[in-house]
Amino acid sequence: MMEIIKANATHCDVIIATGKQAFLESHGHSASKEDIELYIDKAYQKETILTELKNSKVHYYLIYIDTIIAGFSKVELDTTNKNIADTNITKLDRIYLLESFHGKQLGAQLFHFNLELSKKNNQNGIWLAVWTENQKAVKFYHKMGFKIAGVFDFKISDTHTNPNHIMYLKY
Repeated sequence: MMEIIKANATHCDVIIATGKQAFLESHGHSASKEDIELYIDKAYQKETILTELKNSKVHYYLIYIDTIIAGFSKVELDTTNKNIADTNITKLDRIYLLESFHGKQLGAQLFHFNLELSKKNNQNGIWLAVWTENQKAVKFYHKMGFKIAGVFDFKISDTHTNPNHIMYLKY
């Protein structure tokens, strides 16, 4: 059985562990091991996640299959982007699915859940940054109606960035 639940402070360790694993699975080969470890340690600090969970604009959702964590998403309401003129837009900051759950349509279900959340909050669209080399994700977002709106250099470390597309779906 698939279940999507809103995360709270008690889920902090689950978010951290799942985020680290999913990032390693999808981006671990994109930079040196040292750079990846530095990024993961910085991005998944407990204090950072707990602070985000207290922010009313930030929403984490966990997706489970039969009580086993499969992934999570993070959306930020009312978050602008310099490449997009619209206001009242949502940033889909993270949508991570563990590799062992790929191919089960869970990513699509979590995506649609977040899309509806954004619309219910009177947003005009949703945007995200996606690594240009993650062709599976780029193809998925194109299929969902996203258009490339710009570029962004995702900072892994002080010495390494990955090129990203900024993609936008206007409602």
